[in-house]
Amino acid sequence: MTQVDTTVTGSVMTITLNSPERMNSLSPQTLDGLEAALDAAERDDSLSSLVITGTGRAFCVGMDIGFLGECFADPPGVFLPFIRRLHAFLDRLEASPLPSVAAINGLARAGGFELLLACDFVIAADDAKVGDTHSSFGVVPGGGASIRAPRKLGDQRARALLLAGHWLTGPQMVDWGLALSSVPAAELTDEVTRLTDALGDRSRAVTAFIKQLMNAAPDVTLEEGMRLERELFTRFHEEVADADEGYRAYVEKRRPVWNAR
Repeated sequence: MTQVDTTVTGSVMTITLNSPERMNSLSPQTLDGLEAALDAAERDDSLSSLVITGTGRAFCVGMDIGFLGECFADPPGVFLPFIRRLHAFLDRLEASPLPSVAAINGLARAGGFELLLACDFVIAADDAKVGDTHSSFGVVPGGGASIRAPRKLGDQRARALLLAGHWLTGPQMVDWGLALSSVPAAELTDEVTRLTDALGDRSRAVTAFIKQLMNAAPDVTLEEGMRLERELFTRFHEEVADADEGYRAYVEKRRPVWNAR
């Protein structure tokens, strides 16, 4: 059994963490699979989105306990290189031109929480259980939770998760702004499909440009952000013909045929 499986349905690649006996925990082998999947997805111009989910009772519970023992035995030689590699993957996922959807099928904690924070959308099963838990184990977050959680949730709610060890169910994730929607577990796949179908109707080039602008928003002033938007707007219209196609399709009352997929 591989630790990461990929399937493509239409224009959607589903990346499934598939080590249920270890609650889909993270290891170098898991990262091998995640990196390879993202490489393949970004090379495939036919894709419009990614879905990341887990097999069994968990989405992802963070680092594999056996590998974690190796990490603590040799922090400079094992732990820090792995953390740098995890950072690099999550940064790539967040910046990818392909929008990503985390389908939270069960328990997500620590590195699993950090994985979902790097996705563009989160859809959760009602009975999912999500938390950070690093502080409960006397560990500082190493996969970006301390930076991404305050940006996505606000200061107090991020502190409740990272410092006080709060846990969230699917409906609470929606209430806190961490998830777009929460549904009964049996309806999770259908709910994700509704979102990916909507994403599939969009120009991949437009999506990539908008993602770049939105990802930059927390780090720039309003003036800087508006200048960046003008620059990318000009570049888009110089490089991509999809705006003209969108206009013509609207006037001609037909579905657009995007050039950049």
